[in-house]
Amino acid sequence: MTQPHCDLSGASLSITGLSTGYGGKAIVSGLDLAPIEPGAVVSLLGPNAAGKTTLLRSLAGLQPATGSVRLGDQELLSLSLAGHARIVTYMPQSLPQRVALTVLEGVIGAIRASPVGDGNLSDGDIVDRALEVIERVGIGHLAMSGLNHLSGGQRQLASLAQALVREPRVLLLDEPISALDLHYQLRVMKLVRQLAKERGMIVLMVLHDLAIAARWSDRVVLLAGGQVVADGTPEQAITAQVLADVYRVQARVEPGPSGLNIAIEDVL
Repeated sequence: MTQPHCDLSGASLSITGLSTGYGGKAIVSGLDLAPIEPGAVVSLLGPNAAGKTTLLRSLAGLQPATGSVRLGDQELLSLSLAGHARIVTYMPQSLPQRVALTVLEGVIGAIRASPVGDGNLSDGDIVDRALEVIERVGIGHLAMSGLNHLSGGQRQLASLAQALVREPRVLLLDEPISALDLHYQLRVMKLVRQLAKERGMIVLMVLHDLAIAARWSDRVVLLAGGQVVADGTPEQAITAQVLADVYRVQARVEPGPSGLNIAIEDVL
């Protein structure tokens, strides 16, 4: 497999004819997505078993896939896992619980394992960068706490800090706010969107909260049965008809001052 060899800053991500699955069963089949531009935050929505996590894992190079996933001129599916990891960072939904490291040590390790830490930074610089990201995520008070002693939500934030500090071109987040309270949900969404714009980073994240996705996403993709059902701005993709078709609920969707007002009225 080839390794990344070109400057990928400013490159868009294109997905064409992507198919992947498990045990001979197709979960995602022939999926196409229009190019995702640098700095864009894209939310993947859909019911359980829609193929959202499977799609992210295939984009991360963690399971075989056919088709094409291109970042600029670089075909990602042709890369080794190590080559993939230099460009793409994946934060899974399920996080390891028994890790005998502090939060700070975990983030420092993420820097050292990434292109950011390839001999370009002194030890002091690495510590400073790790602490900066930990503070921005909002867990500075936990820097010296053991990862194995954290709550589920705190581990989720520590994992996010490890992902963000790697400064990938493409960041894949699988339900990054599922274990967080409302304050940290909004803090994380605001930070991810801010860093995407600052770095020109492409972010794809699986979410279940429609209102949060509508408020913080540049683009929303709804999946069902491994296929794209709707794709566009939140206003274009999240409509009463789409929610009826995909989630089998009756809903009112109206524009509001900070996104969409979505009121679920009944099941169908």
